[in-house]
Amino acid sequence: MHHGVMTIRDLAEAGPVEAADERPVALPAPSAISAVSEVSALPADRVADTMPVSTGLDAATPAALLAGEIAAQRASRPLSVFDLMRIGIGPSSSHTVGPMRAGRAFAGELADAVAGAREPGRGIPEGRSAGPVTHLIVELYGSLGATGRGHATDRAVVMGLAGYEPETVPPEICQGLHEEVAAADELVVDGVGALPFDPATDIRFLPGRVLPYHTNALTITAYCAAGEEVLRRTYYSVGGGFVMEDAGAPGAPSIRALATAASAEMHATPAPYPFSSGAELLEVCEREGLRVSEVVMANETSARPRQEVLAYLDRLHDTMTACIEAGMRADGTLPGGLGVRRRARALHERLLAQSTGPAAAFAMADPLRGMDWVDLFALAVNEENAAGRRVVTAPTNGAAGIVPAVLAYYERFIPGADDDGVRRYLLAATAVGALIKTNASIAGAEVGCQGEVGSASSMAAAGLAEALGGTPAQVENAAEIAMEHNLGLTCDPVGGLVQIPCIERNAVASVRRSTPPAWRCGARGGTPCPWTPSSRPCARPARICSPSTRRPPAAAWRSTSWSAEGRAAEVAHSDATRAVQNRGIMRK
Repeated sequence: MHHGVMTIRDLAEAGPVEAADERPVALPAPSAISAVSEVSALPADRVADTMPVSTGLDAATPAALLAGEIAAQRASRPLSVFDLMRIGIGPSSSHTVGPMRAGRAFAGELADAVAGAREPGRGIPEGRSAGPVTHLIVELYGSLGATGRGHATDRAVVMGLAGYEPETVPPEICQGLHEEVAAADELVVDGVGALPFDPATDIRFLPGRVLPYHTNALTITAYCAAGEEVLRRTYYSVGGGFVMEDAGAPGAPSIRALATAASAEMHATPAPYPFSSGAELLEVCEREGLRVSEVVMANETSARPRQEVLAYLDRLHDTMTACIEAGMRADGTLPGGLGVRRRARALHERLLAQSTGPAAAFAMADPLRGMDWVDLFALAVNEENAAGRRVVTAPTNGAAGIVPAVLAYYERFIPGADDDGVRRYLLAATAVGALIKTNASIAGAEVGCQGEVGSASSMAAAGLAEALGGTPAQVENAAEIAMEHNLGLTCDPVGGLVQIPCIERNAVASVRRSTPPAWRCGARGGTPCPWTPSSRPCARPARICSPSTRRPPAAAWRSTSWSAEGRAAEVAHSDATRAVQNRGIMRK
């Protein structure tokens, strides 16, 4: 397990994955995941870069792309891994992460307005009072109003107004700031100072009022002592933690995108290999002779230093690992009033017990034993998310367990797995997630759970195929198959919480994405196994065998060393799904 930046060959020049040996896969050690208990905060010089600022819709910011204000075909570059996979807190990227960023943006603008009232030549915006700020009102509309309490939207806005960022907010602030503000009837707004504020009365839930632009809307208004508005802003949390801003007067909307200066600068830089559909991505790969991960890496490093990209990929990996570990240690019930018990710790203890004693031989002989661990990994992450802990939005919080769980499966159950494969997994997942985000939606409030669990499943399938050495066509096909089997999945959480059935859906989807096709061993007349060339006999007993127990050499993945039957099966399935692909998001 790595920590920090490691020196590896340039992905743009990397060759095929080295052939793995055929040793049996050992059960994970008691510390199934590397010990990473804490994720360090961003460097001080990077914290300032996280302040979101208003940007016109003519700029291809991630928020504008996600909201559909900028067509994907017009964008100078696809969404970046920095855009797609972001570190934040649970339980929801749209209901928690987005409102926190909105609160921070408002605090920054209010601080500038207050300072402008005292500085010559700046002044309060036209139509606003120049009196000191004495009061704040937060209004949560539509979906934020309906499920905001269960998704900690009220808490998130308070933390944002206090100047905290989802990626770096300390756990103790998440747990106690809201209660401290309520007890003191006072909120220290970042850059402004202490203001009277009672969350019980100054945060208003208005589920029956849906604003025209988006169902996830909130308005924050600052008042002076005379009751006049000092500053009023409406924000729309459009999914994945991205935020749009309405800076216009009532009845005269003026929609703008919120983006950090670094993100806006990056998206102003043309990518060497732009793509807006799966077909275009495959065309680029074929024309340039690159893998999917290499295309994404080339695009990333055209706008950021390579070491910064590698550091971020490693940070994502460490955060996912830390989240799994924390979830496997935690016990008790999840917040929200449903009384849902955490199950990851008990499952972890049971799986560890199976690795020793009389049950060990049976566990080792079970070719699908890894699937129980995949269940565990997904449960651990989503229980942490439901508890409001730090996760990676991949691509949303509600589906945050799938990409980490399948990645952990790759690391622990695939012979030859390494850090290079981890990075390629994340980069390929980024390519697929970017296509879905810009051509469709990842917001459960808009398109249902197919946009969350479905998107994450597609990303994980693509990432695993890439890490295993799959061709670009195989990566795309894996993504399409995963998407196909989640179409129509509705968003139907009990009580509006991301607990039932959300946690189970992450576990089920993770297992489906990491379970390769099973083949009956041909040693006794079964279907010839594609993992063993027909010219070389298999020493294993005749039974169901999967890539978790027998992985082909990476070269065989792309060559005729596959059995004819294995290759015919793949071609047949590809042909059968082509019509779906042509109509689907990947081909849009």
